[in-house]
Amino acid sequence: MIRIAMRLLGTGAALALAACASAPLHYYTLVAPADESAGGLVAQPATPSLPFELLPVSVPAQVDQPQLVVREGGQGVALLGSERWIAPLNDEVRSALSADLARELHSQDVSGLPGNDKPLLRIKLDLRRFDSQPGSYALIEGAWSVRLLRGQHPAALACTSRINETVGPGYDALVQGHQRAIGALAAQIATAARLLGNGQTPVCPAG
Repeated sequence: MIRIAMRLLGTGAALALAACASAPLHYYTLVAPADESAGGLVAQPATPSLPFELLPVSVPAQVDQPQLVVREGGQGVALLGSERWIAPLNDEVRSALSADLARELHSQDVSGLPGNDKPLLRIKLDLRRFDSQPGSYALIEGAWSVRLLRGQHPAALACTSRINETVGPGYDALVQGHQRAIGALAAQIATAARLLGNGQTPVCPAG
């Protein structure tokens, strides 16, 4: 009887491990669909802005994981083994921000392309928070800067932004919330970039 019980326990453990191993993986991206403008906070200009260079984005070490990291009430957090980013999180944030800035500015991200003597906007973002709580909120907070290079009157602006998007239940809604937050951040950065490119003096967004 003992041997039979041990065999049953062993079989049950093997089945449990097989079930865990075969759990489907779900992959997510922060890049919004191409036909959607995630920001939508300001009117887009009729003419293109200056090209821009978006530097590599930094993200908090706590969420720099292949898996989604979410809050579970109180101070608890969970690493979701089956819910994953399609690329490293810093690359995902940079790709999403680049696409949103290109839409907002009607311009092009020329990062990595050969340089020339024409004016260029250089944009940098350091994310300090990337918080996720399913069914509640998607929050980003970071320091960013825009610098006009090789213009007639080079200038720069450095700001911080905190954007909190309410989200519904489920991981799809959570990721869409982060897409909206990055889009809103892109709109704020684009407003400053347009003013710098036009020789005006921008100010940091309120709040």
